[in-house]
Amino acid sequence: MYAIIATGGKQYKVSEGDVIRVEKLDVETGNAVTFDHVLAVSDNGLAVGDAVANATVTGTVTDQARAKKVIVYKYKRKTGYHKKNGHRQAYTEVKIEKINA
Repeated sequence: MYAIIATGGKQYKVSEGDVIRVEKLDVETGNAVTFDHVLAVSDNGLAVGDAVANATVTGTVTDQARAKKVIVYKYKRKTGYHKKNGHRQAYTEVKIEKINA
């Protein structure tokens, strides 16, 4: 059984027991989180639309962290322009506990 959820502008295919990294959520480590925006649920056939209107996916927040640094380097030739910048994206790690369909 798996579900497709949407959070943080992205879609994730999740099953029970999976650990996923989603955009940062304002939930403390160890607390439960519920994803209400379920797009599809597969259990002996794919259910979408009104069939999954009341479906939810619950999970537990296992970590709040930041990803590895990504270097952004801008350069324009012949003008002496260059700029180096770094970025670390914040994320929340969630362990999927139950799919309620």
